[in-house]
Amino acid sequence: MTAAPLCEADHLVVAATTLAQGIDWIGELTGAIARPGGRHVAMGTHNALLRLGPRLYLEIIAIDPDGAPPGRARWFDLDDGDLRADLLDRPRLIHWVARTRDLERAVAQAGYDPGPILPFERGAYRWHITVPTDGTRPGRGVLPTLLRWDVPEHPADALPDCKLALEQLAATHPDPTPIRRSLARLGLDGTLHVSYDRVARLAAMLRTPRGRVTL
Repeated sequence: MTAAPLCEADHLVVAATTLAQGIDWIGELTGAIARPGGRHVAMGTHNALLRLGPRLYLEIIAIDPDGAPPGRARWFDLDDGDLRADLLDRPRLIHWVARTRDLERAVAQAGYDPGPILPFERGAYRWHITVPTDGTRPGRGVLPTLLRWDVPEHPADALPDCKLALEQLAATHPDPTPIRRSLARLGLDGTLHVSYDRVARLAAMLRTPRGRVTL
């Protein structure tokens, strides 16, 4: 019997200057309207969610204008000046998150530093997630943030079926070999295909009510 992979894809992260802008952009592309998720008080962000399949979703995230400054760097490079300038043009797929039942083992085995493990909770959900102290995305967004859900409920379980599905996840990176090695260590080498380019980019092909769309 084949052992289950250490990690599996949990959600994609689309960043926007404002949450409304991100919801509108994804809605125009896919024909699906994201459902408000909630606020991350410790990070000064808020989000909206769309189901992509069983235990898989798309997160639209933005800095919460009504939130208090977090007193630390926000996650996913949201304080980075270059990223914020890019988001003024349009929202972007910037990152992805993989879940595991053994977070400590995944961190030790990953072959890169995903950051300290921090606890979070919102409503019925409780989870632990890796967040670098400086807020940067591992591998410029290509390597996943790692997460463990501490409750049986998953956000995708409560989301309506909007007829969206993730068909393919791919990336480019200027040094793809160690990226591929880390993905293999986490059991994610079949989830993300990484090829060479001078710029690190993440792309997701979705099946939507409006046909295939690439983020």
